[in-house]
Amino acid sequence: MALTDIWTGIAMVLVIEGLVYALAPSLVERLLEALKEIPPEARRSLGLLTMVTGVVILWAVKG
Repeated sequence: MALTDIWTGIAMVLVIEGLVYALAPSLVERLLEALKEIPPEARRSLGLLTMVTGVVILWAVKG
């Protein structure tokens, strides 16, 4: 994996996050409020699941 691949991935994350904030800022606020109601253990599990899903997708795409 080249350094350009890493920077490309970071750039794509920034583009997608920027789109969310630009197109639906009130939705982001509601989602953040909803996250406050989820226990920290559940948020941690969700974060780990998201990370593992990303690794599996990268592994499937990159081989």
